[in-house]
Amino acid sequence: MSATERFFRSRWVDRPDHVTELDPGGLPQGFRAAGVACGIKANGALDLGLLVSGVQPTASAARFTRSGTLAAPVLLTMQRSQLDGLRAVVVNSGNANAATGRPGLDNAAKMQGAGAMVAGVPERQVAVASTGVIGVPLPMHEVMRGIAAAARSLAPDGATDFAAAIRTTDAFAKRACLEVTLSGGPVTLCAQAKGAGMISPGFATLLCFVQSDVELSPETCDLLLGVTVKRSFERVSVDGQLSTSDTVLLQCNGASGLRVEPETDDELRFGEALDALMRQLALSVIRDGEGARRIGRVVVRGGDGAAVHRVARAVADSPLVKTALYGGDPNWGRIVQAVGMAMPGSAPLAVDVAIEGVLVCRAGGFVPHDAQALTTAVQRDEVEYDVGLPGEGAETERFFSDLGHEYVTINADYTT
Repeated sequence: MSATERFFRSRWVDRPDHVTELDPGGLPQGFRAAGVACGIKANGALDLGLLVSGVQPTASAARFTRSGTLAAPVLLTMQRSQLDGLRAVVVNSGNANAATGRPGLDNAAKMQGAGAMVAGVPERQVAVASTGVIGVPLPMHEVMRGIAAAARSLAPDGATDFAAAIRTTDAFAKRACLEVTLSGGPVTLCAQAKGAGMISPGFATLLCFVQSDVELSPETCDLLLGVTVKRSFERVSVDGQLSTSDTVLLQCNGASGLRVEPETDDELRFGEALDALMRQLALSVIRDGEGARRIGRVVVRGGDGAAVHRVARAVADSPLVKTALYGGDPNWGRIVQAVGMAMPGSAPLAVDVAIEGVLVCRAGGFVPHDAQALTTAVQRDEVEYDVGLPGEGAETERFFSDLGHEYVTINADYTT
């Protein structure tokens, strides 16, 4: 996605009326960022980013991967950082610093210490993140040199280089800058993210950094981040694989002079803006799903909460569904198969299936329909699937990319 394209480009995300898109390379007041090439990536690409809030205090909140093999930066940030008061982020790409043992933790601590020194903040106010190859020691000479270089390059318009520095197999940068109109005036809300493969609905494989110059309490930060992550990054799938390194951070420094109080209209308005931002970022991640042509949305209704979530995940993760989506093939039998795998039983399941609003299966049986019109409909960039289960009351959704030849090529050659 180029800087000239609209950020809100999916029919599944509505831009709130009180939100305006700004130059995606900008940052909110009081924030500076930089991205540099320090030599982690052999091709000389940008690979180290630094993001700093110059305002004390800065409220923050964080969410991390649920993997049982947490990367060293995730462990260190969770255990040694003040998650409700983070002012700086140091992040590298090209090396995940995961499965690196005690030396990996020591290296993450060195990153945190160097970040604190150049940002002029306590170590506990620095988060660290790494993304890339697992099981390879982090080249600390290059990293430390990069942190120093990034500190010299910090700028209020540094988000473009920062967003580029956190990319791995991403085909395009994922960033946005929005103006959000509150009752007292406008505030700015920006974000930079990366992610293209190893994406699971458990929690997407990604790094995402969100900043605003609005003033929020740490409790409100945590509440809004938790709600919006559940409606965005926890609903996406490229390949159903969970990463060691997922990190999402929200920082709000109050530099605009506007404060949002809990349980007010302004909290609702800011929350709507953050929700739209996060959902579109999540869709940008799966749109970039390592060779993807199309993205899909499956909505599952009926049954109970556990059932709809199982079915939605089964459909979104199914390689058969994904390859059909890649080929623009309206093979709804693959949807039925995925539903049955998630809902085993001794009697046929009375499932309904519709694709792009065309009912193809009712109560487990074929429904006559215009096959040619359906074939045309699934050639679009976005394809929607609706699944109805027996019963009423529950509903959920998942977003997913297709799966094609390039995904295999990228991952077969990833370290060679």
